[in-house]
Amino acid sequence: MANAYFVTGTDTDVGKTLIAAGLLAAANKKGLRTAALKPVAAGCTRTPDGLRNADALLLQQTMSVSMPYEQINPIALEQAIAPHIAAEQSGVRMNVAQLAGICRGALMQRADLTLVEGAGGWRVPLNSRELFSQLAVELRLPVILVVGMRLGCINHALLTAEAIARDGLQLAGWVANRCVEEMPYFAENVATIKGFLRAPCLGEVPFFERPTPALAADFLDCEPLLPTNG
Repeated sequence: MANAYFVTGTDTDVGKTLIAAGLLAAANKKGLRTAALKPVAAGCTRTPDGLRNADALLLQQTMSVSMPYEQINPIALEQAIAPHIAAEQSGVRMNVAQLAGICRGALMQRADLTLVEGAGGWRVPLNSRELFSQLAVELRLPVILVVGMRLGCINHALLTAEAIARDGLQLAGWVANRCVEEMPYFAENVATIKGFLRAPCLGEVPFFERPTPALAADFLDCEPLLPTNG
């Protein structure tokens, strides 16, 4: 699927949604059509319209293509715990084939850049037998890796990149996201990861007290992801 990417992270709470929305905002500035999906979201709030997830809503608000919430986030789980456990507790069944079918329908939207955001890290379980990474494999999407810049990030980044390659997918780019305020030797850590990963660094995003897609967009380069570069 041209110009569609799967967004994963080195762990949970590393800023996948902020970076995904920031890339959408950067593409929006260029007058491009953008779309995003968050197939599974754990940690949703009950509203008159049903369960809603803050990350999925941020993607919906940032993308330029209009899509109903249920298409962006087809599986919304109330508990903010591992998705497969939240689904089991809620009596919700989910599997790779089911999600891939839903995603393919949404990916048919005409957009210059479409992002599919995963949950947690690369090897997060989807159910007792399948992993979320298998959805990216099924959809054959190149991957954008969000590296949470904190102690241990080099190991997490290299192991994740290794797993992505082992699954037969392309690492299309990665982002150094400063998800904690203080990190000694930030520049040295970024330089080390750049030396090992054979994929473009799409940006180094600083720590924000109140992060927004617009703020992140100023530090992100979406050009390597766009049609004219492929």
